[in-house]
Amino acid sequence: MMLLLLVCPLLVCILYQLYKFIDQKRNQSCYILEYECFKPPDDRKISTEFAGEIMKRCNLRLEDYRFLLRAIVSSGIGEDTYAPRNYFSERGTDSRLSDNEFEMDEFFTETLDKLFSKTGVSPRDIDILVVNVSVLTLVPSLTSRIINHYKMREDIKSFNISGMGCSASLISINLVQNLFKVHRNKFALVLTTEAIAPNWYNGTERSMILTNCLFRCGGCSVLLTNKPALQSQAKFKLTCLVRTHLGASDEAHTCGRQQEDEKGNIGFFLGKTLPKTATRALTENLRDIAPKIMPITAIIRYVLHVNIQKIGAKYFNIRVKKRAGLNFKAGVDHFCLHPGGKAVIEGVQRSLRLADDDMEPSRMTLHRFGNTSASSLWYVLGYMEAKKRLKKGDRVLMIGFGSGFKCNSCMWEVLRDLDDPNVWEDCIDNFPPKSLLNPYIAKYGWINEENAETELQAKLES
Repeated sequence: MMLLLLVCPLLVCILYQLYKFIDQKRNQSCYILEYECFKPPDDRKISTEFAGEIMKRCNLRLEDYRFLLRAIVSSGIGEDTYAPRNYFSERGTDSRLSDNEFEMDEFFTETLDKLFSKTGVSPRDIDILVVNVSVLTLVPSLTSRIINHYKMREDIKSFNISGMGCSASLISINLVQNLFKVHRNKFALVLTTEAIAPNWYNGTERSMILTNCLFRCGGCSVLLTNKPALQSQAKFKLTCLVRTHLGASDEAHTCGRQQEDEKGNIGFFLGKTLPKTATRALTENLRDIAPKIMPITAIIRYVLHVNIQKIGAKYFNIRVKKRAGLNFKAGVDHFCLHPGGKAVIEGVQRSLRLADDDMEPSRMTLHRFGNTSASSLWYVLGYMEAKKRLKKGDRVLMIGFGSGFKCNSCMWEVLRDLDDPNVWEDCIDNFPPKSLLNPYIAKYGWINEENAETELQAKLES
């Protein structure tokens, strides 16, 4: 009897602590209820020809102009991407504060109105608001602008993130994930976009003017929650997130940054060491996330292959041309890669030894919407959903790069079969096209090399 009196309280304590642990883990979940990408009006589409006309305003030399046109036509970007409203006005790339405010207002009202309508969640239900825009700061902040527009609650927790580059989206998700660990049963909004209107580079430095060719208008609003009762309505569950920052290295820190040229024109510099830095950041990031997402059998197989190669090289002088690599497809069903450019996509494909089908969503996003900075990942995810590729239980690996230099990645688990055509609704049946060849490549690219310079000169003179 005495033993029973001693054991019962102990058993109750153990069960209570077990309940607390399970309850805590359950309430630390991070779900995506819905996300909405932004598609500007069709009258803002920017063709290669129009891009060339804008470039002419920079008073470039013939060889620089030709370099940029060749960069555009070989970039993988198509004819249906979008530019800010002021680019189509008489002022062109010169922006005013009103242009910057209009670009932000148009994005967040369009996406949030649809998001609230789809989910039935009210703006006053939102507990956490995170906005990331790297190269624009307004006073009051963008979060305050949104709170005022939608008359959100006075106790909302708001965060305005800047300067994080193309990887800012996952940094925002990580912030929400950490807040969810200490705040139960909450709704969070993440708005991710980039300000294109005020950031045109008017100089002639090739390493800085190249960004004028790559970035386009876009953005995404994401509604997240940690309410267990809403798990059945959610689309995705966050299983892990890893951030890698190489900012301590001078080479990594300066390979992509905003700066002035010799004439005082502000632009974004892309250094020659960027590919090397991105490779290093990706390698270190994958090294950290692999044990969290890969089956133990795949990791053991990789370790055995590496050791066998080392032994063969050391004791038997056997050299192998192809080093052993971890097969990420053993733990990942879909790869959601930031479409920063054609070279970025091809580089990651080689590094991870992926098939063209794995890279199709990123390539098609680059072709249709261009590089929309931190929001690009969500267009890629939208493509997978529109193509009805995301099935319950699938695992989606997101990988984003950003200045600093940073590489961030996370794994999403698909919670139900998804088939929303979202922002791809009007064109998904046309993708992938038979050819991604830019229609102007024959005129300005290397295909028609002999006549390209003569024709380009004639166009400039006209």
